[in-house]
Amino acid sequence: MGLNNLKPAEGSVKKSAKIIGRGQGSGKGGTATRGHKGAKSRSGYSKKIGFEGGQMPLQRRVPKFGFTNINRKDYKGINLDTLQAYHAEGRLGDTIVVEDLIRERLVDKNDLVKILGRGEINSAITVTAHKFTASAKAAIEKAGGKIETA
Repeated sequence: MGLNNLKPAEGSVKKSAKIIGRGQGSGKGGTATRGHKGAKSRSGYSKKIGFEGGQMPLQRRVPKFGFTNINRKDYKGINLDTLQAYHAEGRLGDTIVVEDLIRERLVDKNDLVKILGRGEINSAITVTAHKFTASAKAAIEKAGGKIETA
């Protein structure tokens, strides 16, 4: 092995991209591969999201419709079978309040809670929530429990 055939290990050296904009002698001087005129040739250019070359963008061409009620209240639904499963495991007691559901990560602290009627409940529990469906209310009371509205 001589100094004339030394080379770095395979894959250890990465070839950098062509250096542009460093004079005519580089072969990539002048316009530095950006072409002549237009926004893309200028420094500081960045294409805005949705920009279509000056054509009216899609989100502005498509008609807007519908209605958003600013007073809408969204409730996070919890089914009876979920309450029964958590109660059977001992994670929820005989009195269930919204703070218990937050602690068990069934709802977030700012959520409004609605108890839904899917599944069965076998335990006589007292449930405090913001709303109840008629079927959930009937099932809880049938099992000997009570409901309270928060």
